[in-house]
Amino acid sequence: MDSFLYQATIYLAAAVIAVPISARLGLGSVLGYLAAGIIIGPVFGLVGAETQSLQHVAEFGVVMMLFLIGLELEPRVLWDMRHRLLGLGGLQILVTTLAIMVVSMIAGQPWPTALAIGLTLSLSSTAIVLQTLSEKGLMQTNGGRATFSVLLTQDIAVIPILALLPLLTVTEIAHFETDGSIDRGGHGVDAAHHSLSLVEGLPGWAVTLVTIGAVAFVVLAGIYLTRPLFRFIHATHLREMYTALALAIVVGISLLMTLVGLSPALGAFLAGVVLANSEFRHELESDLEPFKGLLLGLFFITVGAGINFSFFFKDPADLIGLALLVILTKGIILYLVGRAFKLKGRARWLFTLGLAQSGEFGFVLLAFSVQQNVIPDDLSQKLLLIIALTMLITPLLFIVYDLLSRNMRDPRPDHDPDEIDEQGPIIIAGIGRFGQIVNRLVSASGFKTIVLDNNMETIQLMRRFGVKGFLGDPTRPELLKAAGLSKAKVLVAAMDDHKEITKLVAYARRARPDLHIIARASDRHHVYELYQAGADDIVREMFDSSLRAGRYVLENAGLSEYEAAAAEQTFYSHDRFTVRELAELWDPDIPTSENAAYIARAQQLEKQLEAALLELAEEEVQKSA
Repeated sequence: MDSFLYQATIYLAAAVIAVPISARLGLGSVLGYLAAGIIIGPVFGLVGAETQSLQHVAEFGVVMMLFLIGLELEPRVLWDMRHRLLGLGGLQILVTTLAIMVVSMIAGQPWPTALAIGLTLSLSSTAIVLQTLSEKGLMQTNGGRATFSVLLTQDIAVIPILALLPLLTVTEIAHFETDGSIDRGGHGVDAAHHSLSLVEGLPGWAVTLVTIGAVAFVVLAGIYLTRPLFRFIHATHLREMYTALALAIVVGISLLMTLVGLSPALGAFLAGVVLANSEFRHELESDLEPFKGLLLGLFFITVGAGINFSFFFKDPADLIGLALLVILTKGIILYLVGRAFKLKGRARWLFTLGLAQSGEFGFVLLAFSVQQNVIPDDLSQKLLLIIALTMLITPLLFIVYDLLSRNMRDPRPDHDPDEIDEQGPIIIAGIGRFGQIVNRLVSASGFKTIVLDNNMETIQLMRRFGVKGFLGDPTRPELLKAAGLSKAKVLVAAMDDHKEITKLVAYARRARPDLHIIARASDRHHVYELYQAGADDIVREMFDSSLRAGRYVLENAGLSEYEAAAAEQTFYSHDRFTVRELAELWDPDIPTSENAAYIARAQQLEKQLEAALLELAEEEVQKSA
């Protein structure tokens, strides 16, 4: 017990210290966890052999992560991804495996061993990449979705790879028996008989039936059993039972998948997809999210703590060179695959740099390959270090991506811009969710509008509803000139990209000092940018809706409708005044938290708002008295 408490204290303290420092330095949590593991393991020797057994427990965080990702994907969305799963992911695995296999054979490895090395190193780190994509908010980008598709394909590919490895054994050739079962020779048989399995020794057709039956059970249970279970738990009014049920679902599915020889992560993902339309989805997410985060963090710590630095220091240059060679080889292949599938700009670089490492499944495949006598033990030690080093370098690759993306613009669509044959007094740039409402109100009021947008799908959708729009980049001077900028009365900048909005406002103000410009702002800092660029009216996306929600709160908290409306109007007027005041003090080159004049004036204005609302309340009391 004392030993357990000691180890728990070491691991938790290392995480609590290293991860916040890493995050504050902009390096991300993954690098912090890896650094914590290195410090408490190879550097100070505070932890030892238990890291390997802990890693098996911590790998369950990957299972939970895939379950939670599955909850975010409806089956229809997964079906829509089939081309990327088979094409993008399948091509990456095939080409990477062949390339690394050829290099390994040139280095003197027999082809079965070279093929096993290629398959092992072709997989990327689901845990690190998805965690980093989520932290940086990149999951919903084109590059993030392509990266996720490949990771999902790799997780699925682990199953046939595990089935293939025994056939590559160097000392004894595996073959099929007459009943359809696989004879793997004498190596590893005794250990296999002691393992818990529902398919061990079954003929091939029976293994297939049991596997399909297990998958079908997961799907049917997700559809028909989870709802009654959750209703039963709900009737107990015990909050902790929700967590227990969520854990039981994931653990039970993982166990079932293991019994039939499938990947627990794949089974958990499948269950998540099945439950994506369930009314209990958000309950499952909130219950499992903390466990996922802690277990993934523990997994990264054990990877760092498990690095064999004594083996590493025997030839560090060779190992680092091989790790960089793996990253470079995979990076080149990923770049070419991304280009073949028309990934451009930021998306292609995110796809390339995000998947260039080897992954945690490589540890599993290496251990299995050694057991099956496919890869020698001394070579596996070297490969383990190479995989760990590539994972350790991954956060640095994301930093490189951040640096590249800052100076990179997303590619323009390949569609040629429309020829604008109309002009009008009102130009609306951007016909998304914001611009649509503006255009509907203005058009319904009898005014002619000229709509510009750079998104072909949006333009086509609007045309189906009878709204005429022109495809093209609203920031291009020639497009604005054709739309009648020189004679227009009002310009509405309503695009999604706040940088493009600022650019449009600045150009329009230079071209037409007398033009009235209304601009959409994403936040208060964007308001200041637009104020300096020359916008006349600036509308924050969420301000008016948030203000109305606040009024509803006041009405239901005890104020009358008139009192709540008066408070809303007072706040609105004061906020407009506040924005103009603070815009004069805002400096884009100084962080707001370090701008003393800005902070002091903001505090003064906040006190004025409180005084104004208090005075308003007192007036209402006097009127009612």
